Amino acid sequence: MNMEQKEFETLIRQIRPKLHAEALRLLTDSDEAEDVTQETVLKLWSIREQLEAYRSVEALAVVMVHRLAFSRKRVATTIPLADWQQTDTDSSDSPEDLMISQEEETKVIQMISALPDAQQTVLRMKHIDGLETSEIARITGSSEEAIRQNLSRARKRILKMFMQ
Repeated sequence: MNMEQKEFETLIRQIRPKLHAEALRLLTDSDEAEDVTQETVLKLWSIREQLEAYRSVEALAVVMVHRLAFSRKRVATTIPLADWQQTDTDSSDSPEDLMISQEEETKVIQMISALPDAQQTVLRMKHIDGLETSEIARITGSSEEAIRQNLSRARKRILKMFMQ
C-alpha cells in the first residue's frame, strides 16, 4: 500500500522543522540547510510507495539529512538525472541536424546531471512534469520562494556551464 499525497504532505509538515533544524546544526548555513531539507523531502517523495515499510519515517529522514549534509561538506556530488525524457526529432531533419541535436541534448543532460539532487528534481518537476511552483512547494513542504530560488540556482548553473 502506498502513501497518498495528502498523507505525505501531513507527514512532511510534522517532521520538516526537525529536519531543517538538524541540517542547520550540521551545516550552519541557512541556504545549505534549506537545500538539504528540500533534497531530503524530494527523496522521501520519490520513495513514498515504500515509506510504510519503515518503523519511523522521521528516523529515516534524519539519517538522510545527515548523509546529505556530510556529503555536501565533503564534496559536491553528481547524480544522474533519472527519468529524463528524450525529445522526439523531426523526421525531416538532415543527418547533420540530428547529430547536432543529439550532441546538444547529451550536453544538456550532462549539465543537469552535474546539479545537486534537489535542483535536478525541482527542475524536472517544473519543466518535464509541468508542475507549478505552488504544487512543487506543497509536495516538498518548502516555501514557493525556496522552490524559485532552487530553480534559479539550477538555471544559472546550467547557463554558466553552457557558456564555458
